[in-house]
Amino acid sequence: MTVSTPMTTDAYPAWHPGRDPGVLRREVARAHEEFLAGGRPPGAPGSPLREVVRDSWLRSRSGGVDPERSAPAVALPDPELRAYRREHPLAHVLPVIRRLLVETAADADQLVAVGDERARLLWVEGAPRLAARAEGIGFVPGADWGEGSAGTNAPGTALALGRPLQIYGSEHFSRPVHPWSCSAAPVRDPDTGAVLGVVDLTGGDQVAGPHALALVRATAAAAEAELRVLRLQGRLPAPPRPAATARLAVLGRERALLDTPSGSFELSPRHSEIVLLLARHPRGLTADALGARLHEEEAARVTVRAEMSRLRALLGPGLLTSRPYRLTGPVAVDADEVRALLAAGACRDALAAYPGPLLPRSQSPEVTDAREELECQLREVLRAHADATPLLEWLARPENADDAEMLQAAADALPPGSPRELMLRTRLERMLW
Repeated sequence: MTVSTPMTTDAYPAWHPGRDPGVLRREVARAHEEFLAGGRPPGAPGSPLREVVRDSWLRSRSGGVDPERSAPAVALPDPELRAYRREHPLAHVLPVIRRLLVETAADADQLVAVGDERARLLWVEGAPRLAARAEGIGFVPGADWGEGSAGTNAPGTALALGRPLQIYGSEHFSRPVHPWSCSAAPVRDPDTGAVLGVVDLTGGDQVAGPHALALVRATAAAAEAELRVLRLQGRLPAPPRPAATARLAVLGRERALLDTPSGSFELSPRHSEIVLLLARHPRGLTADALGARLHEEEAARVTVRAEMSRLRALLGPGLLTSRPYRLTGPVAVDADEVRALLAAGACRDALAAYPGPLLPRSQSPEVTDAREELECQLREVLRAHADATPLLEWLARPENADDAEMLQAAADALPPGSPRELMLRTRLERMLW
């Protein structure tokens, strides 16, 4: 789901320092009543309502959510729930979540919920007394707390936005949930960037405070780090990667060529850099992070956004999304194909697939590093493992004519005393004079 809410930070806190939570709760409750009664639009001048909440209310209403409904539907009844969560990736990181959140939640009169990527709750743990109360609003394992089912709430709305989020009291779309507050953060696959689920902290007003959001975000990050460790240890299989639906050619080209199901696009030098960077970072990049990778000096966020708007207009909808900026699907990059061939020991095939340096005119710090790294990898593999033929092919390219190390490697690979070997050594001696 793509949401058009502007983002000023990478998270949505419920209130900022200096704001009186009690006054805010009453003001938002009045805004909620006016919204349901068809009064002034939420978010009009003078409204206390956050824009992110306003947009969620509008989505909830347009989706047909009943604001008076006391509980969302149970989407995963037993025993389906037990079987599903046994196989879910977040089952492997429950010890981390319990250590960081659940162990303190019981004493703090709070609940910790872990849901899947559709906000269907898989585990709800914490204070027993509060868990009994939560059953009254359907905050139980198996329940569907996606926005389309439960309206505005932290787990569902955080997943709709792909961002950590707090929902405070009367910001909930459903009236029966107004006594509650919650902080939630998505958990992403560390390899693919795909959303695996959500971690949520639910309770009273204190759960909408800044420390609660920081704790939930840290727990989600720790869960992602644990998934990576388990993969590296071989205790958790790597996820299947979806097949690429687009291909980006950046080798030997000043302007990248992007082939997509909707057509081919020769990109401007700047757009070439941007698409390559997003392909290298499937989890996405914020405007600031993208700007830092494009320039030695920090780029103005507005400049990056303007470039992204032009790129989106060129490519059309469906390939790019924001918050953070990322490609909506995997893009095969010709540079990665060369790396794969090198890793497989296919030296000649790798050289044939390498028409020249990666975006040779780019001065972007990360692109420059990628260009130098790939060339170094190719040279080292050819020098260490190739016979004379690919080495001579490398030297035949004008940009490599003065590569002394490869001249030496090619001469060493040829039969001693052969005409070519003597020619190369003479050429090398002249270079070193």
